[in-house]
Parts: sequence; structure tokens; C-alpha cells
Amino acid sequence: MAAHAFDLTGKAALVTGANTGIGQGIAVALAKAGADVALVARRDPSETRQLVEAEGVRAHIVMADLSSIEPCQRIVEETVAAFGKVDILVNNAGIIRREDALDFSEEDWDAVMDVNLKVLFFLSQAVARHMTGWSSQDGARGKIVNIASMLTFQGGIRVPSYTASKSGVGGLTKLMANEWAAKGVNVNAIAPGYIATNNTAALQADETRNRQIMERIPEGRWGDPADIGGAAVFLSSSAADYVQGHILAVDGGWLAR
Repeated sequence: MAAHAFDLTGKAALVTGANTGIGQGIAVALAKAGADVALVARRDPSETRQLVEAEGVRAHIVMADLSSIEPCQRIVEETVAAFGKVDILVNNAGIIRREDALDFSEEDWDAVMDVNLKVLFFLSQAVARHMTGWSSQDGARGKIVNIASMLTFQGGIRVPSYTASKSGVGGLTKLMANEWAAKGVNVNAIAPGYIATNNTAALQADETRNRQIMERIPEGRWGDPADIGGAAVFLSSSAADYVQGHILAVDGGWLAR
């Protein structure tokens, strides 16, 4: 292992859903470690770009709607055009729809599965085809980091397509690791616990639910996007070269209870 195993200087990262929340936290953490970062988003990620560039590295915006696989190849091509290659892919983009399982619609099922699972796989495939073309040449390894969920391990309620998709992310992470490890690509996942972002603002504001959540977390606090960023840096670095098919829970101990 190199003396500076967590150093990502000279690496090119691609982060989906990078305009806010966990995606922004991951993009900034990768930048702090030295990586240039391509920011894939449906809404303008200019704030994230400013935060990334403030770390003295390059940022490149790729506007894309990940409700279908149509932009997957273009995302890779634009990133390669900007940075010369893709060393790191973080599949962070995701959506959720809430409804009782008895009343859940096909539309809400398909929308979530398309973004959270189908696009994740086909973007990973497009990036891995690029990575396997160069990774064995100099011993460098490509890194794919998927964002899973506590619902990769648990069932949850009123989110059937989200639970199915995130369970699928766990399985695909292992499948891709099995196939691509020997080709010079590491594939792992992070399962965030309760993270304080704009997406969880309603839960934080609900006094009863917030208390229930906090009582179960041994750490005694909500997570910060930077907590997920640290895990992403590890899995994207040479420090994790022998980590394959792992789902790393960053949850303050939620699953331990």
C-alpha cells in the first residue's frame, strides 16, 4: 500500500446526484482528497462546483436526467473529454415514493426502480467498459461505489419500490464485484443511516419521529453528508484495493441496535 493510500490526486471521479445532500458531501470529500470531479445532476449543481473548485481541483458539470438509461454513455464520454478518463464512479442519484403496499402504483414502482437500480447498473456498465480498457495497464484500479441504504438490510414500510431497489443495489454490488474484480475494478457500496439533508428535513422537524430515530442511534446524532464522504474516499482509494463486494454501513450504529 502506498504511503498516502487515501490520496486521490490525479484521479477523475464521477458523482451522480451531486447537486445537494449526500451527493454534494461525497463530491466535496473526493475533491478534498485531490480528485477532479464530474458532477452529474438534473438540477444545476453550481454550488457543488464552487465547493469542489475551492479545493484547488477541477469540476465539470454534466446535466442529465437519470430517469432512463439514455444519457449513460454520454455521461461517460463527457467526463472522459473533460478529464481524460474516469477512475471513480459514485452512483448516488436516487428517488423515493411513499404509499401503502396495498395501494402502490405501477408508475411509482417503475420510476423508482429505473433511477435507483436500472440506471445504476447501466451507468456502471458503461464506466466499467472504460475502466477495464486501462486499469490493468499500470496496476491502477477503477473504483465503483454504489449508495445503498438501511433498507438494503431492512424492510421499511410504505416504500416498496425503494426497498426493492436498494436490496437490488446490494445484490448488484456483489455481482459486479464478482465479475469485475479480476478486470481491475473494485465495486462496493455505502449504506447511509439517517443523514441530515434537505431530503430528511421533514423527519428532523417531526418531534416524535426525530426522538424515535435519535433514541435508536448509539452515536446520538444524525449523520452529516461529510460522514458519507469519508467512507467514499476510503472506498475510492488504494487503501480499499482488497475490498470487494462490501456494503459499508455508515449509520452511527443504527443496525447494531
